Amino acid sequence: MTQVIVVNGGSSSGKSGIARCLQAMLPDPWLTLGVDTLIDAMPSVPDGISFASDGGVDVGAGFRRIEDAWMAGVAAMVRAGARVIVDDAFLGGAESQRRWRDALDGLEVLWVGVRCDGAVAAGREMARGDRVTGMAESQAEVVHRGVAYDVEVDTGSAEALACAREIASRVSFETS
Repeated sequence: MTQVIVVNGGSSSGKSGIARCLQAMLPDPWLTLGVDTLIDAMPSVPDGISFASDGGVDVGAGFRRIEDAWMAGVAAMVRAGARVIVDDAFLGGAESQRRWRDALDGLEVLWVGVRCDGAVAAGREMARGDRVTGMAESQAEVVHRGVAYDVEVDTGSAEALACAREIASRVSFETS
């Protein structure tokens, strides 16, 4: 039975919209926990996270320590019975996935790649108005480097609902 759905994609790729659709269509309650929530909850820490004017994101050891605790907390919630959709951007590509694999060890995880052409994501970023310009395009491919998925969707060619349906079809449920 799938306990965790990890949705990885660049900024403005459509991950959050897909997560909301999944919550509406999957049986039983699913929590959505995103890296943006973690970032918003964090105080300023030495060697934390910084956003460059060109859209670049630098993540330091201070951020990683807090992120490790957050990942362990998410895993603990799942082990306690919650089903969770993780909305993340693997800035470190395969290394970011490895860190999640370690935290979620022993749990049934569905790994989802959300792809979106950089130019399309950049248009969404501009329309949103709440992101540093350039972040979407710079992350469009780097977050997928070396990452292995169970399913991939492309929000540049399909709406969030259609993508969520494709993902939901891969979620395994307990049958009685």
